[in-house]
Amino acid sequence: MNALKHMEAIFVAIVAVALSVSFFTTDTKPLAIAADSALIARNDVRDTTMPVVVVAAKRLTAAEKAALI
Repeated sequence: MNALKHMEAIFVAIVAVALSVSFFTTDTKPLAIAADSALIARNDVRDTTMPVVVVAAKRLTAAEKAALI
């Protein structure tokens, strides 16, 4: 029953061990970046329009606001 009192400490210790094992066993390979045809095609598109969001709604009157509260 004593273990049930310290479940948080046991959990933190297990997570610390798992993270350290994960950190030290990871394989550090150099990052290889290849030119992707989708990225090249996307760079050719010259879309200069900016997306605009229009919110069309009426404002609540003071009486309507009071009724909501």
